[in-house]
Amino acid sequence: MSALETLMPPVQRAAVNGVEMAYYEAGPRHGVPIVLCHGFPELAFSWRHQLKALGEAGRWVIAPDQRGYGLTSRPQAVTDYDMEHLTGDLTGLLDHLGVEKAVLCGHDWGGLVVWQTPLMHPDRVAGVIGLNTPFLPRGPMDPIALFRAHYGPDMYIVWFQTPEEPEAVLGADVEKTMRFFMRRPQGLAAVAAERPAGGSTFAFKDLLQQWDATDAGGQLLTPEELAVFVETFQASGFRGGVNWYRNFTRNWERAEGQATRLDNLPCLMITAELDAVLSPAMAEGMVGMVSDLEMHMIKGSGHWTQQEKPDEVNRLILDWLGRRFPQ
Repeated sequence: MSALETLMPPVQRAAVNGVEMAYYEAGPRHGVPIVLCHGFPELAFSWRHQLKALGEAGRWVIAPDQRGYGLTSRPQAVTDYDMEHLTGDLTGLLDHLGVEKAVLCGHDWGGLVVWQTPLMHPDRVAGVIGLNTPFLPRGPMDPIALFRAHYGPDMYIVWFQTPEEPEAVLGADVEKTMRFFMRRPQGLAAVAAERPAGGSTFAFKDLLQQWDATDAGGQLLTPEELAVFVETFQASGFRGGVNWYRNFTRNWERAEGQATRLDNLPCLMITAELDAVLSPAMAEGMVGMVSDLEMHMIKGSGHWTQQEKPDEVNRLILDWLGRRFPQ
């Protein structure tokens, strides 16, 4: 049996917002459910530790493979991955489950989605948990232009705007790609290195191609866990996930006039001390923009916090839920 079968509940499927969504569910079906939203390049499997811990604590918890990922449908059009579709998938999943409101918990790209959902669907969100990803209201300029100016033309989000090439590079050797990304913070130290003269920071294409795949330092996953990611992305490819990034400008344009604050909504923000991509400093501005906010930092964790430090993440989430959403 694969680690997907031994470490996850049985997969379920739902027709949601024009896609077939695969999701995993644990715990008793009562109380306010918690929906766990993964990032890139990840899967619902990234939440295996949280599904187990929250379910055993008596919490109803759901983790979907999101649009374009894993066992969920992968629409062709880039515009099928904009924020309207991504937040609509979550409300559609709630409709399928017969749920009015849920606590949404998101990491990495999933974090962007769960912070946007209460702005776009305020009557469907009971609370938000941000893991590494802070609440980021609409900025004054196109984020792709900002990333290009600040980090250089080869910064991965800018590079991801290129048609076809990013998914081809990432998919050329999926095991190498997943081992490159899924490392502890010391293994990923180079990704945020000082920008070279005329070069780019976070230039994942160059860093991946230069990386020695025999380097076992800082590997986060067991061979069995790694195999789940590798086999899944070998089957699905990376286009769906990259297409989320190709909507940065579209999402920015369509968010004009959107609220820049979250009021009267219980929110928990968990940062990771050593995250090179989403640093704790990025969350500091939330204090003035989120009225009901509790913040904690997990020491010694890099970017893959729910997999690197699952016990600390589970403890903080369950403690907050126990106080804000008692059973």
